[in-house]
Amino acid sequence: MSRIKNLGEFEILVLAALIRLGPDAYGVTIRKEIEKRASRSVSIGALYSTLSRLEEKRYVASRVGEATSERGGRAKRHYVIKAEGQAQLEKSIRALGSMLKGLDPWPKTLKMRETAVPVRR
Repeated sequence: MSRIKNLGEFEILVLAALIRLGPDAYGVTIRKEIEKRASRSVSIGALYSTLSRLEEKRYVASRVGEATSERGGRAKRHYVIKAEGQAQLEKSIRALGSMLKGLDPWPKTLKMRETAVPVRR
């Protein structure tokens, strides 16, 4: 049996953004997609570090696009999710869903838990 760990929250967000954006996803568009949909601030350093890690795990592939004048002659690196990445994303989402299944909304659940556990002094 494989010992591959489930993905972390930010890895899930990045892979989901890649699926939404398609084969022309690159750093800026991925960052904007996560910020827009998850209402989460994303540092470009954290994003590229995560993309690099996902590429090392072979969940993501990248290619260098054409250099553009608007970027001062620099090329964009485009990212795409691979089949292994999609399978791992689905596995992680299923595991998370299984853990959350049957839980009441958070405030109610937390309130019940606070009253259910007596405190010893």
